[in-house]
Amino acid sequence: MTYSVAVSGASGYAGGEILRLLADHPDFEVRTVTGHANAGQPLVAVQPHLRTYTHLTLQETNAETLAGHDVVFLALPHGASGAVAAQLSPETLVIDCGADHRLESSADWAAFYGGAHHGAWAYGVPELPRLTGTQRDRLTGARRIAAPGCNASTVALSLAPGIRAGVIEDRDLVAVLAVGPSGAGKSLKAHLLGSELLGSANPYAVGGGHRHIPEISQSLRWAGAASPTISFTPVLVPMSRGILATSTARIVPGTDASAVRAAWEDAYAGERFVQLLPPGQFPRTADVLGANTALMGLAVDEAAGRVVVVTAVDNLVKGTAGAAIQSANIALGLAESTGLPVNGVAP
Repeated sequence: MTYSVAVSGASGYAGGEILRLLADHPDFEVRTVTGHANAGQPLVAVQPHLRTYTHLTLQETNAETLAGHDVVFLALPHGASGAVAAQLSPETLVIDCGADHRLESSADWAAFYGGAHHGAWAYGVPELPRLTGTQRDRLTGARRIAAPGCNASTVALSLAPGIRAGVIEDRDLVAVLAVGPSGAGKSLKAHLLGSELLGSANPYAVGGGHRHIPEISQSLRWAGAASPTISFTPVLVPMSRGILATSTARIVPGTDASAVRAAWEDAYAGERFVQLLPPGQFPRTADVLGANTALMGLAVDEAAGRVVVVTAVDNLVKGTAGAAIQSANIALGLAESTGLPVNGVAP
């Protein structure tokens, strides 16, 4: 069966990456693309690398245009997808790549986003460890899926195995991330200009203000954390895409290094897209460029009594578009890896 697909926000980075991946998906046919300011233009006028879609023109983003498709990907700014999604048929598989449906807590939404809270959908990180099973179990047959925040899923995947296994504490968690500016979207902003980024590393949302913090905490609670506390600091670096997350946590007293490593090995054994590297090896962002793969290295700092997890992902693929398509595959009963690359691009 071929599923008809519409992609909203198709002129942006996330929408463009969804389209790039869908071009090689044998079961999905993209029939409609929508935009906002670019409506009326050929898609290739704003996404010139997507030569598969020279026949498509960007249409207005509204429920009428998106209706009638089997699958709808919403790659809209935060706060914009909730109202549109509410008007779509409950039989349509809708995947929201914005934040509108990620958080269960309306209080967290009010504190970090503001505006109407549209409720939580099934969270689109299939490999995420939970107290029982993984998040994959909650995606089968779903018709509403919230794709993750790229930073949030990277940190949660890094720490959840240790939380679930009881080998790390859920307080004094620390994550520092080197991130590419494509995660901030395609709109023009002075601090994202090349002249501001090149030759510099720039921290932002320092001191607990980043919107991905409640999303990370929610994922860790699903893994068994009672009341997780995390210090989260992202740093913009001059690479167009990618995340290198260094996450650390206190090891539960009396836990040896072999038990710590076993927690991560058990969590990701057999996973195609989340891979734990051999002892002593750590990933680079270059290794996952263009791939739906999270590569993870783990060390035990005996002197500090902490575990150190270094995880590399492509923020536009495993962090967003790839996670959305992977989750859609599961929801529809397709092979989970369909249309998704596990190999990066080098050099």
